Amino acid sequence: MTPGQWIEIGRMDELGRLDTPLHRRDARAKAVTTILFIAFVMSFPRHEVSALMPFFLYPLAILSLGRIPPGYLLRKILIAAPFAVVIGMFNPFLDREPAAAIGGLVITGGWLSFASILVRFVLTVSAALVLIACTGMNRLCAGLERMGLPRVFAVQLLFLYRYLFVVAAEGSRMRRSMQIRAAGPSAIPLRVYGSAVGHLLLRSMSRADRVYRAMVSRGFDGEIRVLHESRLRWADAAFVIGWTVFFAAARTWNLADLLGRLFMGGLS
Repeated sequence: MTPGQWIEIGRMDELGRLDTPLHRRDARAKAVTTILFIAFVMSFPRHEVSALMPFFLYPLAILSLGRIPPGYLLRKILIAAPFAVVIGMFNPFLDREPAAAIGGLVITGGWLSFASILVRFVLTVSAALVLIACTGMNRLCAGLERMGLPRVFAVQLLFLYRYLFVVAAEGSRMRRSMQIRAAGPSAIPLRVYGSAVGHLLLRSMSRADRVYRAMVSRGFDGEIRVLHESRLRWADAAFVIGWTVFFAAARTWNLADLLGRLFMGGLS
């Protein structure tokens, strides 16, 4: 599978144009809910794992209601997964204090914090991805601007999203051409990659200038425009309030532990 197939920027835009009740929710309501979700998830202690499990309900519900393919979301998570692994991979060696026990197996605080980092990573990244997929980056940035985000930051965020993948595709073509000329990736000297990065930077600057001139010639004035301007409705407020109540309950009580005790009590 090529890097372009993994990125699939066009597919993300297609998903944002679907017509579902979730897609029709105002972008501001979904953005506020996702920001609150991330804030609640990141507020847990570093050794907490089980209490985070109920929060998977939010991205899974958005995934289902927005008709987002699970495999598509999984590929996006796997692209960024190495960063989370690198952040927490040394925790088991630095924190050897026993923190829990399952049967005769003693689990140290380092392993718990490492697992907590991975769970938080999956939760936050999946929430951000489903937000983009069920809203569309254009509508999302326009909604953030209406929430008070300075226009220059909203436009920069939109351009970063849209043209980062253009640069990635250009880098992929350069790498493929080098492999063809060198009869395989193993034959390419390491110093060549340094020169390739410089050429990629020059190409990116040249393309950015051409894109900007083309946008200005078509009337671009820095304003993000959407086809259908949405308004906040009672359904949007109910969406935010309902999920916020669930987040607060899951943060206050360990719902996974409560359900486990209830289930085990019913079996006994």
